[in-house]
Amino acid sequence: MSVLRIVPSAILSIALAGCAARADRIETADTVSTPESGAPAIMPASHAAPQPPARENPPAPASSIQLQDFAETIAKERGIPLKHAQQLLSEASFNSRIAQLMTPSKTKAAKKSWAAYRKRFVEPIRIRQGLAFWQRKQETLDSVSTQYGIPASILVSIIGVETLYGQHMGNFRVLDALYTLGFHFPDSKRPERAAFFREQLADLIQLDHEGRLDARRTQGSYAGALGIPQFMPGSLMRYAADGDNDGKIDLFGNEDDAIASVASFLRKHDWQPGLPVFAPVRLPADPAPLVHGGLKPSLQWSQLQDKGASLDETTGSLSWQAHPLGVIDLPEESQGTADYRTATPNFFAITEYNRSYFYATAVTDLAEELAARMGYGSPNYSAID
Repeated sequence: MSVLRIVPSAILSIALAGCAARADRIETADTVSTPESGAPAIMPASHAAPQPPARENPPAPASSIQLQDFAETIAKERGIPLKHAQQLLSEASFNSRIAQLMTPSKTKAAKKSWAAYRKRFVEPIRIRQGLAFWQRKQETLDSVSTQYGIPASILVSIIGVETLYGQHMGNFRVLDALYTLGFHFPDSKRPERAAFFREQLADLIQLDHEGRLDARRTQGSYAGALGIPQFMPGSLMRYAADGDNDGKIDLFGNEDDAIASVASFLRKHDWQPGLPVFAPVRLPADPAPLVHGGLKPSLQWSQLQDKGASLDETTGSLSWQAHPLGVIDLPEESQGTADYRTATPNFFAITEYNRSYFYATAVTDLAEELAARMGYGSPNYSAID
């Protein structure tokens, strides 16, 4: 499989598509759990030899004591031979380009614009290629949708937003990316991010030890995300699924495995079959006080009604009323306005993929557009395609 060479400007442009955005998602503590016994082998990516990392003015390397302590810890906790961990760590290199891309900007941040963000993803290229992907993988999508209770449109949309159907998977050596961000994270005010990337590095070393990928050759985004669905190593360990039942999982070249893996991820992050993503609710004139800003729904339908919310339409199932809900905001900061929607638990399941209201809403809006063109029901207001 050839690997797309992403020039710096392209890297920045696809960051919102999931590669860089993965760095903004800290997964839950069970990310580092070991895979279940008998899990299918994950095939290594057949990438070309990775590009040598940039080394302009690198920081002092992680100390030998740091790396030795890290190797001993993961060897003890995960049953990995100490020499194996030590050898891989000795081959990891600092990549200044990765550090640069992850360094917080010193310039004033641009004002948030939901319209501009949405336009990047609900656009002709992704729609056209999404329809082609859906038609090509119709049988797999129907099967996986039935198995996991997730609309095919959502699965197609996530893969389109993440990598444009496998076209933008990244060409950074993941071993170097996770070492760089784990031991040289460029924002010293966020030590939890460095800790997150060290855990992902430990997951990568474990996957290599188990023969499920080749850590020396596997490439991905500059945040360490892998394959068609842009899974971090911890997600790959726990959620990757064998979509074609061939006993192997290949997230780099097998679209069936990618589809099943996205569905597995969502289902294990509490996707509720039969619920829409957004509830058909007419919110009060000023919904801003209802926005909690978190990543878990915390309001009951009765509470929203007490605040002046009402049904926007009466058709379809009302099963969502029995579940916690959340009011989300999608701001246009330059205008001082925002779009508000009432999200169900399924919206928040999508935010586990990327912890952003913009991301989860763009995924849903693209899914709705794809579903409409394929003649399926809307994932916003119907249970399943």
